[in-house]
Amino acid sequence: MQFFDDSLHPENMEKVVITVAPYGPEWMPDDFPEDIPVTMDEQVQKAVDCYEAGATVLHLHVRELDGTGSKRLSKFNELIAGVREAVPDMIIQVGGSISFAPEGEGEAAKWLSDDTRHMLADLTPKPDQVTVAINTTQMNIMELLYPEYLEGTSLSSPAIQAAYSEMTVPAGPAWVEEHLRRLQASGIQPHFQLTGIHAYETLERLVRKGVYKGPLNLTWIGIGGGFDGPNPMNFFNFVNRAPDGCTLTAESLLKNVLPFNMMALAMGLHPRCGIEDTIIDQHGKRFSSVQQIQQTVRVAHELGREIASGKEARAIYRIGEQYATVEETLLANGMAPNRRPGQKGVPQRA
Repeated sequence: MQFFDDSLHPENMEKVVITVAPYGPEWMPDDFPEDIPVTMDEQVQKAVDCYEAGATVLHLHVRELDGTGSKRLSKFNELIAGVREAVPDMIIQVGGSISFAPEGEGEAAKWLSDDTRHMLADLTPKPDQVTVAINTTQMNIMELLYPEYLEGTSLSSPAIQAAYSEMTVPAGPAWVEEHLRRLQASGIQPHFQLTGIHAYETLERLVRKGVYKGPLNLTWIGIGGGFDGPNPMNFFNFVNRAPDGCTLTAESLLKNVLPFNMMALAMGLHPRCGIEDTIIDQHGKRFSSVQQIQQTVRVAHELGREIASGKEARAIYRIGEQYATVEETLLANGMAPNRRPGQKGVPQRA
């Protein structure tokens, strides 16, 4: 991304699109009973509360009545329909993991089969987005979940910790290409959750080959354990490499969430918060998703940035847009054109 002398001035920045992840599939309801919704009505109401606080993108997972993460697509359909009716302008972003939590102690924490994840393209009603990982990667979320913050929660169990420590994100080339094909055919926008520069480079190759032809909405994930670590230099390197026409959201864990969100807000980028990312504030106290949104809004206002409405967020994310050609896709996302035969140096547009 290019930064000019006045790029840090808020009047030259887009409005802030706040993503909230309020369902926290790695936690059990007893870990934070005040803020983990279980019934369908509670899960819908949580989306309403987050929207009213200022979040316009809902990162959606679903729970069963016993509090476990749901793996039933029918439950996803039910929650999407409820949220769509309650807050029609909110961008519904289905988490592509479909609840990675282990089903019992000693069982692996894993994503569902490739075929099942492809079925996210057939959800009814359709979500606006489905998150898509690029490249199979280790996802050891325990690496940065420090013991003092887990005491008294379900994640303090050695068996659960072992299950999450061995988790991987399955996102090989054949699956990615087929998943993108199905999502685009269904008119669902992928939101790319990228673990580092290597994942972005693979995504750029897919764009340049015409596998994906649409807006680039990216999230950089700095959670360690196989993903980039929460080092600002990793984030700044990613920002430097990201194309000018994309949107970029910061995501991290626990006490790293607020600092990275502040960096993103200061640079004209976008934040993500919610109990999937942290259930504590900077002092180690329980911190609800709505409280996190309210804090993000306050920081944004201190920096002079306005919060996007639901309709404005849809325009910023270019929900519903797809492109006809590779060249149109590259141009729309601020990327250099592909090299023509015999062309030397960095390709330029006339």
